[in-house]
Amino acid sequence: MIHGIFWFYRAWVAGVTGYLLGCVLSADIAAKLAARRGNAVDLRAIGSGNPGAANSVVNLGKGWGAAVTAGDISKGVIAASIGRALAGPAGAQIAGICVVAGHCFPIFANFRGGKGIAPCAGSSLVTFPAWFPVNLLVLGVVTKKMGPALGAYATSALLVLGSLAWWKWRLPALYGTKPTAGLPIWALLSTAMICYRFLIAPEHLGDRERGPQATPGDDLAA
Repeated sequence: MIHGIFWFYRAWVAGVTGYLLGCVLSADIAAKLAARRGNAVDLRAIGSGNPGAANSVVNLGKGWGAAVTAGDISKGVIAASIGRALAGPAGAQIAGICVVAGHCFPIFANFRGGKGIAPCAGSSLVTFPAWFPVNLLVLGVVTKKMGPALGAYATSALLVLGSLAWWKWRLPALYGTKPTAGLPIWALLSTAMICYRFLIAPEHLGDRERGPQATPGDDLAA
């Protein structure tokens, strides 16, 4: 019984840690650093209105966008890894769900966060690495041909189906966590938040107008 209580405490810590890490929005940090270099942009008031990598690429520059992508994926990896260390496979899955929740609904930014794809991808590198290449390929192809929203919906559906298959047939997890019943729950809850964020996204607000001497690649070296 005492062991079970300690496990629930560790799982709770994993969830709280994941949420707090998710609340650290790389795009907001990038926007503040860019503003110090004379490149002030409010990502919630321009472009897609989303404080995420794609909006950062377009309205801050490619370098900033790459940094935001790396930061958001990294926090997913870190959260799930901490969860795994604290409470095993379930801890990784709980932290993976919570890091997406923190990214999509950050308490320190009035719950106006990003769409959650990058931190979900990061947590999948710990919880479900075998499926990561599939989702990456589908996301890229469908997004290019049909747009980011349909790309997100397609990869979300496939992630849930893939996780169900891995759990049901106990397929190899590579270096990831054991495919327990928590795997499809992680996939379902994480992708539900991602899809919700896409569904409530505002109409495009118009991208930043650049001066004649500015380039689409205004970035970290600017």
